[in-house]
Amino acid sequence: MIRIRRLIKSFRYAFTGLIKIVKEEQNLKIQFFLAFVVLFLAYFYRIEKIELLLILFSIGLVLLMETVNSAVERVADVLKPRINNYIMEIKDIMAAAVMIASIMSLIIGIIIFWPYFFASL
Repeated sequence: MIRIRRLIKSFRYAFTGLIKIVKEEQNLKIQFFLAFVVLFLAYFYRIEKIELLLILFSIGLVLLMETVNSAVERVADVLKPRINNYIMEIKDIMAAAVMIASIMSLIIGIIIFWPYFFASL
């Protein structure tokens, strides 16, 4: 049986976490802005449904990776005094994961939007 109060409480916690990282993480602000721009372009060019799905998946992946990166960084910062050498490696690896997701999203965006940009010229 689903407990509605518990469900509402968990959504509150999730939104609290989202608001916190949006306020504190510069990269996430940039990624949300770029996501808005890309979605505007998708609407403007009236892209195909499958293309929109790929773009939404890519945006979600980048935002998810940035969120996980922020959480891992916070955990790493708590552990820093005890395991100093590995903390920078962990942070670098997480940053690399975000970068890979961002580069793949950029490539997908270029492949999708390229024909639309040049068809309108």
